[in-house]
Amino acid sequence: MSSTDAVQSPVSRPAALSLGDDALILSHRLGEWAGHAPVLEEEVALANIALDLLGQARVLLSLTGDEDELAFLREERSFRNLQLVEQPNGDFAHTIARQLYFSFHQHELYTELAAGDGPFAPLAAKAVKETAYHRDHAEQWTLRLGDGTQESRARMRTALDALWKYTGEMFQPVEGIEGVDWAALEDRWLAAVGGVLERAGLALPEGPRTGAWAAGAGRQGLHTESFGRLLAEMQHLHRSHPGASW
Repeated sequence: MSSTDAVQSPVSRPAALSLGDDALILSHRLGEWAGHAPVLEEEVALANIALDLLGQARVLLSLTGDEDELAFLREERSFRNLQLVEQPNGDFAHTIARQLYFSFHQHELYTELAAGDGPFAPLAAKAVKETAYHRDHAEQWTLRLGDGTQESRARMRTALDALWKYTGEMFQPVEGIEGVDWAALEDRWLAAVGGVLERAGLALPEGPRTGAWAAGAGRQGLHTESFGRLLAEMQHLHRSHPGASW
C-alpha cells in the first residue's frame, strides 16, 4: 500500500492512530526476525508481512500528521496500539500465535470497514488483500506446529495460552470507528480461530481474555514493560540525528 493513497472523507484521529500504531508496532516486531527466522522462506514471508503492515501504518499515520514524527518522536503514553502487537516475539510458535490472533482480527475488521461507506473504507479495501495473506500464513503455520511434533504442539499451546489475555482488547470499541458491530466481530473471530485450532489438534485457551487492569489499556496509552525497550530501539536513530536526511 502506498503512503500516497488518500482517504477522501474526514477521519478520526484516535481511530487512525489506533489502527496505524497497531500496524507500525507489529511491523517492527516482525522485522526483528530478520536474520533469525527458522528457514530462509520465512525470512521472506515475515519480511513481506512486516512491509505490508508498514505500508498500512504510513497511510494511517499520514492522515493525522507527519508520519515520521508520529513514529519516532512520540512518547510511550502517546501510542494507541493494542498490547497484543507489542508482545516480544519469543520463539517461532509465540510469533505465530500472535499472528493468528491479530491477523484474524484485522482481516475481519478491515473486511467490515471495506464493505461500509465510512472514511476508512477505501484504505480497508486495499489492505484486506494483504490481511487475507497474513491470516492464511498464520493459519498454515498453526496447523503445521499443532499437528507436528510433541515439541511443536507444546510450544504452540504455551504461546496461545500466554497471549490469550491480550485478545479481549481487540474488541473494545475504538473511538471514531463507526458502523462496526464489535460483539459480532468477536463472535466471528472466536469461531474462525477456534476452527483453525481444532484442525490443528489444539483448543481455544481457557481463562479471562483481559487482565483485571488491562481492558482497552493499549488504546489508552498504557503499555507493557517490553514496549519501552521496543520504542528505544525503533526511535534511536531518528532521535540521535534529528533533522538528518539520507
